[in-house]
Amino acid sequence: MYEKYWGLLASPFQNVPDPTFYFPSAMHQEGLNRLLYTVEHGKGAAMLTGEIGCGKTTLARAFMDLLTEDKYDVALITNPDLPRDEFLQEVNRQFSIEAPGRTKAQLWRALTSRCSGNLATGKETVLIVDEAHCIRDNEVFEELRQVLNLQLNDRYLISLILLGQPELKERVAQNRQLDQRIAIRYHLGPLNWAETLKYLQHRLQMAGGEREIFSPEALQLIWQYSRGIPRNINNLADFCLLEGFESQRPVIDGAIVRKASTEIATV
Repeated sequence: MYEKYWGLLASPFQNVPDPTFYFPSAMHQEGLNRLLYTVEHGKGAAMLTGEIGCGKTTLARAFMDLLTEDKYDVALITNPDLPRDEFLQEVNRQFSIEAPGRTKAQLWRALTSRCSGNLATGKETVLIVDEAHCIRDNEVFEELRQVLNLQLNDRYLISLILLGQPELKERVAQNRQLDQRIAIRYHLGPLNWAETLKYLQHRLQMAGGEREIFSPEALQLIWQYSRGIPRNINNLADFCLLEGFESQRPVIDGAIVRKASTEIATV
């Protein structure tokens, strides 16, 4: 709606996990590197946590983009809050595995066969569970522990990546054996001022922006109101661009940011 007015080719602040707009802050890049380390070195399992809106899912999509089909067989579960008897079915479904039946034993045999086949052809099997903190059935965490039991000669046949809000750490800790197998842990926090500035510039550039759209005061206020949380930054910056377009302003100034901050509920 406002893109042409601001000289943009796309909307820069959509809250969708588009890896094209992934911003490699030092913190996010370290998190990404740890996930890569997990799958490249057969560490078994990693857990990435962070507050709402800190960029976990976008980081996960950027991570998946690096897992090429010739080397990795990847499944992503985005709605893991399932009963135990349905969770393994969902795992197989996301791997596009057609089990000969739907009994638990048949599902496990089919998954094991897939993982073993991948190993024989030089592929790594990766299971990513997003929003893992939403899992209410504790038995699902037991299923995840059993996933990590798929081993050959002390080598994991599958890498498990858990993503979720901070409470995921407590949920996993309730299953001691699973908790002990989480080899890599990382927590994403908010962006600092310098990173927020670079984040805004990065997204504007990726959307085709070639001029200064936000005044220095506006940039500072966006960081303060958003508390450095990427989702909040996106919501506020997007609303500012709309407000500036509607009022035909040449640049987003502090007054526009202040007004926008009172009109959106997420900041």
